[in-house]
Amino acid sequence: MSTVASSSQAGALYWPVQLRRNVGVRSLFAVVLAFVIAYGSLFPGLLTASGFAKFTQSWFPLALVAMAQAILMLTGGISLAIGAMVSLGAVIAATTMTGPLGVAGGAAAVALTGLGIGAAIGFIVVKLRLPAIVVTLAGSFIIGGAALLILPRPGGAIPEWLSDLLAGNTPAAFVLLVLIVLLWKLYLATPLGLSIYAAGENPVGAYRSSVPIDGARIAAYAISGLLCTGAGLFIAAQTGSGDPVIGTAFTLNSIAAAVLGGIGFLGGQGTMRGALAGSLLLSLMISVMFFLGFTPVAQYVAQGLIIIGAVAIPQFRKVQQ
Repeated sequence: MSTVASSSQAGALYWPVQLRRNVGVRSLFAVVLAFVIAYGSLFPGLLTASGFAKFTQSWFPLALVAMAQAILMLTGGISLAIGAMVSLGAVIAATTMTGPLGVAGGAAAVALTGLGIGAAIGFIVVKLRLPAIVVTLAGSFIIGGAALLILPRPGGAIPEWLSDLLAGNTPAAFVLLVLIVLLWKLYLATPLGLSIYAAGENPVGAYRSSVPIDGARIAAYAISGLLCTGAGLFIAAQTGSGDPVIGTAFTLNSIAAAVLGGIGFLGGQGTMRGALAGSLLLSLMISVMFFLGFTPVAQYVAQGLIIIGAVAIPQFRKVQQ
């Protein structure tokens, strides 16, 4: 009976907790909805299977790097090596998948590289107590140099059937994103997953309560690396080749998406769905302004104003309360 009672109490508390976590990003959801409506009116093809597939393909890499940055920020960290990791994943995929390793071997190489480098960075940050921003900045130069050593200039190749599968007219990107979100929800139910918010919000108290803080943070860096190199693989499939600098823009965009989604820099604040909404807003902004004929300069200014507004509105409400 006590087990049933505790389960019912946990179920009763779940939705209030989730609603409270969404308070800071409700305005973001409203802005995203407005942009979805605007984009749908400007581009009616979005409602077709092909149009939806193409849009999710353009959003998918940004969604992955937003998740990669968000999981680190939830633990109180940050990464400036996101873009370099994306580039490294792209060149590894482009130089291995048409060789002896094949698609399966190339995908495994991409995944293991992301996990290994991410775990190594996490170990340095956690065990040596060095600032994450410094370690990842230095790591970005090393990782970017490795990408250039593997492929000094754009080249390599991705099997045509894989490009058609991931970047064709099927919503494969959306299906993959749903699976990744489900895996994230399952991960949050594990001891390391449960420790993520504690590691960012109150690491000292969590440590005194025997929460595996160090393991949770190292695992977060490993998962972040996996998501980044996975994004690089997908971009290589989109373009059909690899580019050693193709991920450069993703570093700042990943931070912007996470912050837009309500992820706090000090850790323990925000949700992954908020980070995904932030990445979706960035993708929608680019698409809508393109259809409206904005010049590149105007696009940058408009993006900046919208980001400031989306972040400032919930803070203004807190002050008013």
